[in-house]
This record gives sequence, C-alpha cells and structure tokens, in this order.
Amino acid sequence: MNFRLKTTLIATAVVTALGATAAMASDNGDAHHSKVVTTWAAAWNGSDPKALGALFTADATYTDHAIGVTMTGRQQISGWKERTDALIENVHVTVNRAYRAGGHITIEAVYAGHIKGAPKPFAVDMATLLDVHGHRLAADQDFYNLGSVLSQSGLPADWKPGS
Repeated sequence: MNFRLKTTLIATAVVTALGATAAMASDNGDAHHSKVVTTWAAAWNGSDPKALGALFTADATYTDHAIGVTMTGRQQISGWKERTDALIENVHVTVNRAYRAGGHITIEAVYAGHIKGAPKPFAVDMATLLDVHGHRLAADQDFYNLGSVLSQSGLPADWKPGS
C-alpha cells in the first residue's frame, strides 16, 4: 500500500471516529435526556414555582452565576422561581440545543423576559449545566451575562431590584 493511500485511510478513520464521538457526546436521541430538558424548560416557563423545585433531589443546588447566588433544596429552588416570577414578567427559556454525557446535561438556551419597571424586555444567551441523579436533578448551574440583561432592559449596570 502506498503512503498516500495509507494517509487517506488513516485520516478517514480519524474523522469517522471523531464524528462518532461527537454524536455520542451530544446524545440528542436519548428519551430520558429529552424529557429532563423539556420538563426543566416547562417548569421555568410555567407559573407554578413548586413545579421547578419538584424536579430536584432534596439536597440539590441551584446556582445562578450571573447573580452570584446558590439555593439548596427544593424549597429554596421553588422560592428562587417565585422571586424570579415576581421580578420578571413573562420569564422564559427557549432551548436551542442540549447535550448529554453520562449524568451531565448541557443546555444552550435563550433566557428572556421583561424586568418589571424596565423600559424594554431582554433576551440573552444562556448555558445551563444539569447534574442528573436517577430521575431528578442534583444540581443546576446557569450562566448568562447580567450586564446584557440590564443593558437590553434599559437599566443601569449597577441596578438592583427595588432601586
């Protein structure tokens, strides 16, 4: 076998293997993964704060990295959703993509709403990392740009609720 043919075969094998690895990592066809993501988004988009809390284990954590707060347990997580709904009209997430690797799900989404009293609504990119234990969530970490939320809303960078 000549050198060029060997190189072509090796390159084809590497590209094929990388494609298979990427497909396995995204695991978009997994029914449980899809149900977890759909249920999580529906809880955020719904009006019952307890629906979000019910998705989590009793000792789960929910971290909003933009705000810099962590809630622990179903009651605090439900409370976080309740406070969010009180502050932001029509708060919702739109899932663009989700990937699963073992017990971890990464969600690419748009986080949107209208902060009450702000001149304009906002819609910013968000990434969420979920840790799944059985049929419940053990952790949720949300990442988005708070500065973009405030800027799009027409609020100053140092705005705080109640100010």
